[in-house]
Amino acid sequence: MAQSNAGYDYIIVGAGSAGCTLAGRLTEDPNIRVALIEAGKKDDSLLVRMPAGVGNLIGDQNDYNWGFWTAPQKHLNNRKLWWPRGKGWGGSSSINGMIYIRGHAGDYDQWRQMGLNGWGYDDVLPYFKKSETLDKGADEFHGGEGPLQVSTSAASEPLYEAFIEAGKASGYPYTPDFNGAQQEGVGPYQLTIHDGERWSASFAYLRPALERPNLTVISTGRVTKVLVENGKAVGVEYVAGKRGVPEQVYADAEVLVCAGAVQSPQILQLSGLGKANDLRAQGIDVKADLPGVGANLQDHLDISMVYKCSQKITAYSKQSGIKKLFVGLNYLLRKQGPGRDNFLQAGGFLKSREGLDRPDIQLHFVNAAMIDHGKGDADYDGFTIHACQLRPESRGTVGLTSADPFADPLIDANYLDSQEDMRVMRESVKMSREIAYQAAFDEYRASEVLPAKAPESDADIDDFIRANAETIYHPVGTVRMGADDAAPLDDQLRVRGVDGLRVVDASVMPTLIGGNTNAPTIMIAEKTADLLKAGR
Repeated sequence: MAQSNAGYDYIIVGAGSAGCTLAGRLTEDPNIRVALIEAGKKDDSLLVRMPAGVGNLIGDQNDYNWGFWTAPQKHLNNRKLWWPRGKGWGGSSSINGMIYIRGHAGDYDQWRQMGLNGWGYDDVLPYFKKSETLDKGADEFHGGEGPLQVSTSAASEPLYEAFIEAGKASGYPYTPDFNGAQQEGVGPYQLTIHDGERWSASFAYLRPALERPNLTVISTGRVTKVLVENGKAVGVEYVAGKRGVPEQVYADAEVLVCAGAVQSPQILQLSGLGKANDLRAQGIDVKADLPGVGANLQDHLDISMVYKCSQKITAYSKQSGIKKLFVGLNYLLRKQGPGRDNFLQAGGFLKSREGLDRPDIQLHFVNAAMIDHGKGDADYDGFTIHACQLRPESRGTVGLTSADPFADPLIDANYLDSQEDMRVMRESVKMSREIAYQAAFDEYRASEVLPAKAPESDADIDDFIRANAETIYHPVGTVRMGADDAAPLDDQLRVRGVDGLRVVDASVMPTLIGGNTNAPTIMIAEKTADLLKAGR
């Protein structure tokens, strides 16, 4: 077994949204030496850089997508659900839909009320602003000098305009900035797209830091465990390639696990940090009994309403068949054409009932017929209204299937275990279909594809949801921070019972925020970088 004592202060496990952010920020100090270890490879594919390439990345297991499956979901007709997770530089920010959403201010104030000092909205807003450069310039809510380039979608094509007008006709307010003073309503999305190019955490934070002598990046290095000696994390073990010789590398200060809501708990459990009985059952030596590792899994369950479009104005007519080749060439040579588009420029945040202090439903409007994550190409022009429940009560788990670090973890999201979750999903179907049948869509709506048959009762809607609901890719919470001793992390993301070890990614969120999770993950890493620089 090879060993390295190269003199690193910090080892960062995973070059996803959090890992890239930490690497970029920590190495701004020339006295801090960082090794960043990533299981995937450099994000140099055209499909990663080109926004329209998202459909090719998210639907299949590939060099940039781990492509996990859940366990059979007992409340979803025992279906296994497809879980895309980013692999390689940028992690999931290199394969996501490029939607920039922070969540509701109340989400973070709730964290503060849970005893998590420093995590209220007023505490985290400066870090959102620090990370961002908004194309419209800085203001009370937005930054103008950060590395993450954010653009405001025009949402000016006919179907986006129809969606917004239909939402307003359904009684919802127009919201020009979901990350500003008011989240509730329908309007244009802000996107992590800059000059027609995906602006991932890798492009924002990692690539600008590559020339710094205090940063070492180890690609295609899969971390198999954190090395814990006498109650302290001293380094990690990783394997280069599929089955190479294990190597060990050491950190003088801390190990920072940033592998995401699926693989951070997996790595901790493989390292002997988790529920003791479960670890012993896999033949793993227990270093710390932390039952909360792998628990508290939350995700946004999503249901799609799909419609055929009577006009040839959607993604299908723009890039189907042989047109895909020309789209790619036009983008590669000129960075022009449909390749610049993520086909998801408008959406909404709605309340399923009166009396809520925050929206509990999010809509993503897609200028394409999206079925089964885009695994199969629809052979017609169409549009899709994705609806997801923002604050599920159901909780799931991530565990080990074996002590083999190359085995996929056991993911059980336990969707719809709560009746309230089903109620909100049911309302989201009704509200989405109401929008789709407004007059603004009359000249575009040819027929309804999903639901295949118009539901006549709540029971019909429930059956439709059980047969068709999927994830919209926002798992969090599996190594949560908390003021209680049962939480694996404290409010500074330090692992309880182990010195020199923190987890920094979406897994630390105690509750799922109301929106897409990439921007909050970057915020969490920005905040943690400042903690580390301050020696806390």
